[in-house]
Amino acid sequence: MPDTPARPAGRRSAEVAPPIPYTAVVPAAGLGTRFLPATKTVPKELLPVVDTPGIELVAEEAKSAGAERLLIVTSPGKDGVVAHFVEDLVLEHTLASRGKEAMLAKVRNAPSLLEVASVIQDKPLGLGHAVGCVEGELADDEDAIAVLLPDDLVLPGGTLGRMAAARARYGGSVLCAIEVPGDEISAYGVFDVEDDPENPNVKRVRGMVEKPHPSLAPSNLAAAGRYILDRKVFDALRAIKPGAGGELQLTDAIALLIEWGEPVHVVIHEGTRHDLGNPGGYLKAAVDFALDRDDYGPELRAWLTRRLAQDH
Repeated sequence: MPDTPARPAGRRSAEVAPPIPYTAVVPAAGLGTRFLPATKTVPKELLPVVDTPGIELVAEEAKSAGAERLLIVTSPGKDGVVAHFVEDLVLEHTLASRGKEAMLAKVRNAPSLLEVASVIQDKPLGLGHAVGCVEGELADDEDAIAVLLPDDLVLPGGTLGRMAAARARYGGSVLCAIEVPGDEISAYGVFDVEDDPENPNVKRVRGMVEKPHPSLAPSNLAAAGRYILDRKVFDALRAIKPGAGGELQLTDAIALLIEWGEPVHVVIHEGTRHDLGNPGGYLKAAVDFALDRDDYGPELRAWLTRRLAQDH
């Protein structure tokens, strides 16, 4: 294992509670096959939601919750995702010389968010394997990581902060859950939970069921792509065996943590979740974001009203 890097200066004080983990991890090694042919040349994570790539929105979420470093797990040759967070001084000079100040501010946003680095996942061996790839990049005193799946946009912000508060209270790992209608539950990983009488929005996890038949679903709470994982997850990832397709499943590692007696809780997200992992969800996100903007919203809303009226 490589030497553990020294913690950068400026680490927040341990007295600030409850802190989000210092390092946020974004698994972004996939091929984006559902968006082909567009993703032959443009990584799925860089497809714009209006004018901002999805991975930049996820990085903003991590930054707003207090994370200071972003580790992007990529595949060989998929360098563009990390390059988005690198300064482009030539472009910035061109925009500045033309007086394009608003556009310049947009271009400078991503490089200014967090310290960003990449970790290569050599083979597509699943989400659990992707998370395991970052262990050697953590400092010795990092006892947890935040994992944000770039396909999931969780709005409004604040969920990661509530998850950090739950970890500060209960310890262990904390996951984000959303309530899903019964006829859609079979598309998700579903939590088997027990209530906390003191906090109805936080529940202890007894187990998870992947894509259950609606009649067999243990609850209506599904995983929503946000995790705060105790460092013990790496021990669990080493202990589990590959599943279908030879992949290491993060849910199997979490189930093993529960078996070991480690606390695992979910925080129920009260808001919107957009799935950027498929074209239909991506379009909904783009429309939702555009409607909220002063520059595009009014015209788009008027057009949608006229367009939808044509169907009646």
